[in-house]
Amino acid sequence: MSLETTIQADMKAAMKSGNTAETGTLRNLLSKLKDERIKLRPKREMTDEDALRVLMTAAKQRKESIELYQKGGRQDLVDQEEAELKIVQRYLPEQMSETEVSKIIDEIISTSGAASMKDMGKVMGQAMGRLQGKADGKLVQNLVRQRLA
Repeated sequence: MSLETTIQADMKAAMKSGNTAETGTLRNLLSKLKDERIKLRPKREMTDEDALRVLMTAAKQRKESIELYQKGGRQDLVDQEEAELKIVQRYLPEQMSETEVSKIIDEIISTSGAASMKDMGKVMGQAMGRLQGKADGKLVQNLVRQRLA
Protein backbone atom coordinates (compact mmCIF):
# COMPACT_ATOMS: atom_id res chain seq x y z
CA MET A 1 0.00 0.00 0.00
CA SER A 2 1.42 3.40 -0.97
CA LEU A 3 2.09 6.14 1.53
CA GLU A 4 -0.66 8.30 0.06
CA THR A 5 -3.18 5.45 0.34
CA THR A 6 -2.20 4.91 3.98
CA ILE A 7 -2.74 8.60 4.75
CA GLN A 8 -6.14 8.51 3.02
CA ALA A 9 -7.21 5.50 5.09
CA ASP A 10 -6.02 7.16 8.29
CA MET A 11 -7.89 10.34 7.41
CA LYS A 12 -11.12 8.37 6.93
CA ALA A 13 -10.59 6.71 10.31
CA ALA A 14 -9.92 10.11 11.94
CA MET A 15 -13.09 11.52 10.36
CA LYS A 16 -15.16 8.60 11.67
CA SER A 17 -13.73 8.99 15.16
CA GLY A 18 -14.40 12.75 15.15
CA ASN A 19 -10.75 13.72 15.61
CA THR A 20 -10.85 17.11 13.89
CA ALA A 21 -7.21 18.04 14.54
CA GLU A 22 -5.89 14.84 12.95
CA THR A 23 -8.40 15.06 10.12
CA GLY A 24 -7.30 18.60 9.30
CA THR A 25 -3.61 17.72 9.34
CA LEU A 26 -4.08 14.65 7.16
CA ARG A 27 -6.32 16.57 4.76
CA ASN A 28 -3.56 19.19 4.45
CA LEU A 29 -0.96 16.48 3.75
CA LEU A 30 -3.18 14.89 1.10
CA SER A 31 -3.60 18.30 -0.53
CA LYS A 32 0.18 18.75 -0.70
CA LEU A 33 0.56 15.23 -2.10
CA LYS A 34 -2.07 15.95 -4.75
CA ASP A 35 -0.24 19.15 -5.73
CA GLU A 36 2.98 17.17 -6.10
CA ARG A 37 1.23 14.51 -8.19
CA ILE A 38 -0.17 17.20 -10.51
CA LYS A 39 3.27 18.79 -10.83
CA LEU A 40 4.86 15.43 -11.76
CA ARG A 41 2.05 14.06 -13.92
CA PRO A 42 3.22 15.08 -17.38
CA LYS A 43 6.60 13.41 -16.77
CA ARG A 44 5.87 10.41 -14.52
CA GLU A 45 3.74 9.01 -11.74
CA MET A 46 4.38 10.00 -8.14
CA THR A 47 6.41 7.49 -6.12
CA ASP A 48 6.65 6.93 -2.39
CA GLU A 49 10.01 8.75 -2.50
CA ASP A 50 8.23 11.82 -3.88
CA ALA A 51 5.58 11.51 -1.18
CA LEU A 52 8.26 11.14 1.47
CA ARG A 53 9.92 14.34 0.24
CA VAL A 54 6.59 16.19 0.56
CA LEU A 55 6.13 14.88 4.12
CA MET A 56 9.68 15.88 5.06
CA THR A 57 8.98 19.40 3.81
CA ALA A 58 5.77 19.51 5.85
CA ALA A 59 7.65 18.39 8.97
CA LYS A 60 10.38 20.98 8.37
CA GLN A 61 7.79 23.74 7.97
CA ARG A 62 6.17 22.78 11.25
CA LYS A 63 9.52 22.74 13.08
CA GLU A 64 10.29 26.22 11.76
CA SER A 65 6.83 27.44 12.78
CA ILE A 66 7.34 26.04 16.29
CA GLU A 67 10.59 28.02 16.62
CA LEU A 68 8.94 31.23 15.42
CA TYR A 69 5.91 30.82 17.67
CA GLN A 70 8.14 30.15 20.67
CA LYS A 71 10.05 33.36 19.97
CA GLY A 72 6.73 35.18 19.68
CA GLY A 73 5.41 33.74 22.93
CA ARG A 74 2.44 31.99 21.32
CA GLN A 75 2.29 28.74 23.28
CA ASP A 76 -1.18 27.91 21.92
CA LEU A 77 0.19 27.84 18.37
CA VAL A 78 3.33 25.98 19.50
CA ASP A 79 1.12 23.23 20.95
CA GLN A 80 -0.95 23.04 17.76
CA GLU A 81 2.14 22.79 15.51
CA GLU A 82 3.72 20.17 17.78
CA ALA A 83 0.56 18.05 17.58
CA GLU A 84 0.58 18.33 13.78
CA LEU A 85 4.30 17.49 13.67
CA LYS A 86 3.67 14.28 15.61
CA ILE A 87 1.03 13.28 13.08
CA VAL A 88 3.36 13.97 10.14
CA GLN A 89 6.24 12.10 11.78
CA ARG A 90 4.16 8.92 11.97
CA TYR A 91 4.62 8.58 8.21
CA LEU A 92 8.33 9.40 8.11
CA PRO A 93 11.07 6.81 8.57
CA GLU A 94 12.65 6.63 12.00
CA GLN A 95 15.29 9.32 12.43
CA MET A 96 18.91 8.28 12.94
CA SER A 97 20.77 9.34 16.07
CA GLU A 98 23.43 12.03 15.97
CA THR A 99 26.10 9.36 16.55
CA GLU A 100 24.95 7.30 13.56
CA VAL A 101 24.83 10.39 11.36
CA SER A 102 28.33 11.39 12.51
CA LYS A 103 29.72 7.98 11.52
CA ILE A 104 28.26 8.27 8.03
CA ILE A 105 29.58 11.83 7.61
CA ASP A 106 33.05 10.77 8.77
CA GLU A 107 32.97 7.93 6.25
CA ILE A 108 31.94 10.27 3.42
CA ILE A 109 34.65 12.78 4.33
CA SER A 110 37.35 10.10 4.38
CA THR A 111 36.30 8.49 1.09
CA SER A 112 35.82 11.80 -0.75
CA GLY A 113 39.05 13.33 0.51
CA ALA A 114 37.28 16.48 1.72
CA ALA A 115 39.61 18.68 3.74
CA SER A 116 38.12 22.16 4.02
CA MET A 117 34.91 24.15 3.88
CA LYS A 118 35.41 24.38 0.11
CA ASP A 119 34.39 20.71 -0.04
CA MET A 120 31.20 21.20 1.98
CA GLY A 121 28.91 21.02 -1.05
CA LYS A 122 30.41 17.75 -2.18
CA VAL A 123 30.07 16.22 1.30
CA MET A 124 26.54 17.57 1.84
CA GLY A 125 25.37 16.21 -1.51
CA GLN A 126 26.57 12.70 -0.72
CA ALA A 127 25.38 12.87 2.90
CA MET A 128 21.86 14.00 2.04
CA GLY A 129 21.68 11.35 -0.67
CA ARG A 130 22.47 8.61 1.84
CA LEU A 131 20.50 10.09 4.74
CA GLN A 132 17.39 11.18 2.85
CA GLY A 133 14.46 11.07 5.25
CA LYS A 134 16.54 9.52 8.01
CA ALA A 135 18.21 12.65 9.40
CA ASP A 136 17.39 16.34 9.73
CA GLY A 137 19.19 18.49 7.18
CA LYS A 138 20.21 21.08 9.79
CA LEU A 139 21.83 18.39 11.91
CA VAL A 140 23.74 17.05 8.92
CA GLN A 141 24.85 20.55 7.93
CA ASN A 142 26.07 21.36 11.47
CA LEU A 143 28.01 18.10 11.73
CA VAL A 144 29.64 18.60 8.31
CA ARG A 145 30.63 22.16 9.27
CA GLN A 146 32.18 20.90 12.51
CA ARG A 147 34.18 18.24 10.68
CA LEU A 148 35.44 20.51 7.90
CA ALA A 149 36.15 23.66 9.98
